[in-house]
Amino acid sequence: MRFTRLTAVLLCAVLTAGCQSLWNGGTTVRTTDAAVKSGTGELRTDLEPLTKRFEALGTPQQARWMSGTLGSDRAPGPSTYWIDAVITLPENKIDELRSAYSPESAGKAPDVVDGLRGELPNGSFLTSDRLDQAFTADKWFAKAYLVPDDRALVLVATGT
Repeated sequence: MRFTRLTAVLLCAVLTAGCQSLWNGGTTVRTTDAAVKSGTGELRTDLEPLTKRFEALGTPQQARWMSGTLGSDRAPGPSTYWIDAVITLPENKIDELRSAYSPESAGKAPDVVDGLRGELPNGSFLTSDRLDQAFTADKWFAKAYLVPDDRALVLVATGT
């Protein structure tokens, strides 16, 4: 068989397309464990680990939260941590956050781990990019949801 310029172009196109599907989210056996939240399953109520990481909380009244790592423990290297929290704040703090960041209805409940779903308030979840930014600091990235009627803030955060 004779190797022609057309054959070379076709071979390069096939190889490039295959690589692009992997880079653009193509599925492989290696990616099936990615982004899975794992943890101890312990429902925590201590406030200090939350207030230390998220200064915008101020002084919460109470919290129920869970944490752990993302992905598989088999992967070497640094870990990415997650925190899902339902936090009760003083009414004046809720009013301050609502006034400063103008959150609007999210249209759905936050995606928290199963062990915390029963702790979610029943009201309308309000969020905004600016509210998220208020709780994003020191290598922690958060999605924040206010439920003013219940004086609750729900945080879904990841960090290193």
